Amino acid sequence: MEIKFSRHAKRRRRLYNIPEEVIIEILERQELVEGEHEIVEDIEGFKYPIKIVVSVKGNRITVITNYPLKKRRKK
Repeated sequence: MEIKFSRHAKRRRRLYNIPEEVIIEILERQELVEGEHEIVEDIEGFKYPIKIVVSVKGNRITVITNYPLKKRRKK
């Protein structure tokens, strides 16, 4: 699968110092089907869980945004 980052996602990644490899690693572990998905995952080394919003169309995953989820997480 091809993974592309939107301009917004690239800027958020730089703003919050999230390495691209971390995002790609999280996405490769997911079983994603067509449509939009919200992924929230605790990552070692980050104070807050990382939220990733992606859109899947065909063989392409587009990362719409990614940021630390500072609000309380629903269980």
